Amino acid sequence: MEYLNVLTIMFKTPITRKEIPLFRGAIINCFEESDVLFHNHLEEGFRYSYPLIQYKRINRCAAITCVGLGTEAIADLFNNYKAEITIGNELRTLEIDNIKAHRTLINIWNDLLQYNISWWLPLNGENYATYTQTESLVEKYTMLENILTGNILSFAKGVGIHFDKQVICKITNIRRTFPVEYKGVRMMAFNATFKCNVSLPDNIGLGKGVSMGNGVIRQKKEIIDKAE
Repeated sequence: MEYLNVLTIMFKTPITRKEIPLFRGAIINCFEESDVLFHNHLEEGFRYSYPLIQYKRINRCAAITCVGLGTEAIADLFNNYKAEITIGNELRTLEIDNIKAHRTLINIWNDLLQYNISWWLPLNGENYATYTQTESLVEKYTMLENILTGNILSFAKGVGIHFDKQVICKITNIRRTFPVEYKGVRMMAFNATFKCNVSLPDNIGLGKGVSMGNGVIRQKKEIIDKAE
């Protein structure tokens, strides 16, 4: 049973989903030299770990969600805060709407909690072929549930949390699938509902591209089932 600090900054600046990478770049450009957590780039390559600062679009406006050590690094943004930023070629006012900070209990429970996940990118080139060639819906759901379980374990590892019980995920509904482009590669995105025995923070991302607003989850607060 461990707690995780989570902070979400929501701005009044409207952006489109395609502008999320530009918003990220505009924030990074606020610094002469920024903490690696803002961009995950190292001199020798990339920081291959769960992103602790994530750029998002919430309620059609720009937002940043920070987890763990990211909640400490974000102080640099306020020290270098600019009232106007350039997103693409357009100068935009960057006004904070609200800041939500809380400590979330990350734990495995006997009950299953329900979550929505949006713009989830679970598939790579190899398992995309397997998924599309699989005719059985049961097998497709099982495949996605295994990937989602791995995504949750990757998140936990990235924030220094270890589970001593089995993580259970059950996808209950795939509301929509649609093609997206991520890092120049065409992928399939999913909007889905799932049940899980792990309590997870709202607005964190799971899967690929979480630093760019993909795989955002939000919990439906009622307990709907048992983990047995």
